[in-house]
Amino acid sequence: MRAFLTLILLVAVERVAELVVSRRNLEWSKAHGGREFGAGHYPVMVALHTGLLVGAVAEARIRKRWIWPAFWVVVAAQLLRWWCITTLGKQWNTRVVVVPGVPRVTGGPYGVVPHPNYVAVVLEGAALPLAGGAWVTAALFSVANALLLRTRIRVEDEALQSLA
Repeated sequence: MRAFLTLILLVAVERVAELVVSRRNLEWSKAHGGREFGAGHYPVMVALHTGLLVGAVAEARIRKRWIWPAFWVVVAAQLLRWWCITTLGKQWNTRVVVVPGVPRVTGGPYGVVPHPNYVAVVLEGAALPLAGGAWVTAALFSVANALLLRTRIRVEDEALQSLA
């Protein structure tokens, strides 16, 4: 259980680092005329991702299992996420913000998959709770996340059309 709690803590610290980068990039985007799309679903996304961490810890306390393959999927998801963040640079954000005149990024993982950061989110959302044996949390998050990503990807695609 201690190893799983350490993993959850590390992911929570990573999330804080993401928010710091996102806040800095949001300020840059707004200073350059950035326009936010789909702000209404953002609080739902924050609540869902917070619930993932809380639910995984709560359920893992009952199950008390450590599953190594899931741990390695979590690591791979983090690597993919930070590849996305570094590829997008100042354009990366936890919100959907488009800066006029800034070209769409098509390199790095974006040259392979249209929304690679969401691949990382899906992988992590399933694997993180499973690393602690929290399969109910993994299933519930995955279903809720799929519903949210339907909206998020539609909003993001519409926002990116404004770059054309």
